[in-house]
Amino acid sequence: MQIVRHSSQTLRTALLSKNPVLVSQYEKLDAGEQRLLNEAFQPASDLFGPITLHSRSDWITSHPENPQDFEQFFSDPYRSTPSPENHSIYIQCIGSLGNTRIISEQYIKWLKGYCEAFFYGLTVKLLEPVPVSATRCAFRINDNTQNLQIHAGDILRFLKMKKPQDAFCIVGITMIDLYPRDSWNFVFGQASLTDGVGIFSFARYSSEFYSSRFEGRVKKLKKTSSSDYSIFDNYYVPDVVTSVLLLRSCKTLTHEIGHIFGLRHCQWLACLMQGSNHLEEADLRPLDLCPICLRKLLCSLGFNIKERYKVNGRALVRWMDEGSADTSGVTSKPSREDNASLPKPVEAFKEWREWLIKCLAVLQKQEPSNMSN
Repeated sequence: MQIVRHSSQTLRTALLSKNPVLVSQYEKLDAGEQRLLNEAFQPASDLFGPITLHSRSDWITSHPENPQDFEQFFSDPYRSTPSPENHSIYIQCIGSLGNTRIISEQYIKWLKGYCEAFFYGLTVKLLEPVPVSATRCAFRINDNTQNLQIHAGDILRFLKMKKPQDAFCIVGITMIDLYPRDSWNFVFGQASLTDGVGIFSFARYSSEFYSSRFEGRVKKLKKTSSSDYSIFDNYYVPDVVTSVLLLRSCKTLTHEIGHIFGLRHCQWLACLMQGSNHLEEADLRPLDLCPICLRKLLCSLGFNIKERYKVNGRALVRWMDEGSADTSGVTSKPSREDNASLPKPVEAFKEWREWLIKCLAVLQKQEPSNMSN
């Protein structure tokens, strides 16, 4: 295990910058806002800690990248910023997310609500789900897992053509595994900053995916035409949306949309924007942004930090509390009404909920116990 620890001065510079204009902008924040963001370079902070590497296969070790501080982000001429004309995030479901219509619809509504709370101020809209055949993408059977995979680049091209005029970005989500090129085994997701599109798969977030008994494995290997999408008919999707599956899905969705805003992989502190090379590493990422990446996002959204964070934090806590379940998952039990709501499985979010309340307490100089209601 290796700890990636930067000096307080390095973190301070990454957050504030050495540019007098950007420093001046930071100093105009009120005391509560600065107190929260300054936790980035407080060695004893229990809100934001250093990055921990657990193996040589972790992202930072295997994919060396130059770190991006706030000044570099601010000065990037290619980064995307929402405008009054392009102020919506569109979510396009490819295939089904659950083995019944109600589970699939509820799952995507939970993701929509989370996305609205996280990127507070933007409108999130759902597009009608489409089958894989509508994308005309290439596909294959993975040699290692024997599971079907669809080509991420082809999906991105499909989404680019379908992108609405008022969209800041359009993101596709699917329960089918992805691959970016023939030489790669798989990819969790892929996004294009310049085109404002992204595609993310939740297939490997199911606890059953790596099991030899996983029902999604192609049992009879046979050559199929590149235009014969019937192989996706009745493709296996989970009959349970567990709390862990929902947590992992929320992480991936917000991480990849963060890339569309121009946020690169974070190498400063434990952060949602850390890269992940495998599921174990993705699970160790926190659900929220470190102060350096938070300032980047707020710069793009054009929010007052204090108001945005207060509302955003409460919105995320409210998202967890509304319609939550007492059990660890949602099963496909028959419903008398097609529009019946399923309980939201949020047990895996509890630790993060407590963290959010601590952040709000720091921001407002109140004890955590006073912030829970």
